[in-house]
Amino acid sequence: MTDTITITVDADTAKRYREATADEREAYDLMLSLRLRMLTNPPTRTLSEVMDDMGRKAAANGMTEEILNDILREWKDERRR
Repeated sequence: MTDTITITVDADTAKRYREATADEREAYDLMLSLRLRMLTNPPTRTLSEVMDDMGRKAAANGMTEEILNDILREWKDERRR
């Protein structure tokens, strides 16, 4: 379900939004909606708690420090190319 609201922005931003394509406006609307949701519904867990949970789940699925280091090394090597 969606609803329409009106927000105040500076003139340049409003002009750029109006001149954007329909696809661009749809993307802007989605990004703004998600950002407003984040601002109005703050997370119930801290970043540290989320990261700890991710670490536990990764370990339960077989992720080891060695595997993670290999993945990071490969990623860094690809970025250097």
